[in-house]
Amino acid sequence: MRGSRPGSGRQALRIVRLANFVAPSSGGLRTALRELGKGFKAAGHEPVLVVPGERRSDHETEQGRVITLPGPLLPGTGGYRVLADKRRVARLLEELAPDRLEVSDRTTLRWTGRWARRARVPSVMVSHETADGVLRTWDVPEGAARRAADALNVRTAHTYSRVVCTTEFAEREFVRIGARNVVRAPLGVDLAQRHPALYDPQLRARHARGDETLLVMCSRLSVEKRPGTALDALETLRRRGRRAVLVVAGDGPLRLRLEQRARASGLPVTFLGHVCDRGLLGALQASADVALAPGPAETFGLAALEAMACGTPVVASASSALSEVIGSAGAVAADHGEAFADAVDRLLEHLEADRREAARARAECFGWDAAVDAFLTAHDAAVPVRPAGPFVPGGVA
Repeated sequence: MRGSRPGSGRQALRIVRLANFVAPSSGGLRTALRELGKGFKAAGHEPVLVVPGERRSDHETEQGRVITLPGPLLPGTGGYRVLADKRRVARLLEELAPDRLEVSDRTTLRWTGRWARRARVPSVMVSHETADGVLRTWDVPEGAARRAADALNVRTAHTYSRVVCTTEFAEREFVRIGARNVVRAPLGVDLAQRHPALYDPQLRARHARGDETLLVMCSRLSVEKRPGTALDALETLRRRGRRAVLVVAGDGPLRLRLEQRARASGLPVTFLGHVCDRGLLGALQASADVALAPGPAETFGLAALEAMACGTPVVASASSALSEVIGSAGAVAADHGEAFADAVDRLLEHLEADRREAARARAECFGWDAAVDAFLTAHDAAVPVRPAGPFVPGGVA
């Protein structure tokens, strides 16, 4: 089935990657897919990404070949589509004849693990979120969420050759069920494109006066991200007397409701929607005093890491994996506005130069080279020889 290309683990491999829930305005997942694809290609492999879209397309890009298949919109998700036609996807996989399969969707694409087993193609499922965490954000009781997550994860771990988790936090739910095929592979940040020098005094002045604290949240505005917590924190800070404003970069199904709430409460919130200009987004992150990351089910948090690379400390949900990522360069808080406001106040007690230096130093532990190498290792694929760099946590469970 694989054609005449070399297919052994240490030679050039065709790595076919499938992903759902990648909207044009997607943030972290789209970034991760792009950067990993670029890294795979630079290492001499042949990455092929298959995603859903409005119509079919097939292009060669900086991250390798990208194939878009028509997929229906999921109602209420703010633009997400899925690869719903199993037969069409299966036919494409047969045509592509992958040496490795990588899947970034633990629900609707789980059937591809069985396809890979029948085709004798080593397969990897990437866990971009915890199953029980997502269920809890939808108000499923903790016990029921855990039981449902365990059942799903047992099937996932059995179906795929390996499960890739980006943090120890993400790995726990698989360790809990006794899975033996879990590999830790961190994500990363573009340290050249995200840096403190992006600080823009004019951009900052556009959003905050000199005596105001500028908060920023870069997030999809959907239930599982809990964006309302940022508004709760802003309201609490202002009630305490801190002159704070919030800028929200991101779009999603909750945007209209959040805008209505901000107007009704008289909260100084600017909603930018999806920011396509990556330079502008970086300047916004670099010009803020604190970035907020309230999503309780995050297993890594790329937007938060980007903010830290820009020298901006982060307040994140204590229920997420971000405590592992931000270390002492930020703060974690319980999932309510009062706790987030407390954490913002604690961070702002430190000298600005100190907190910005600490944020950047922590981000430098997470370059994309290390992430690419870890993912290639999970695929038993050839890894390029690189100069020694900063230590990045990770390993095999």
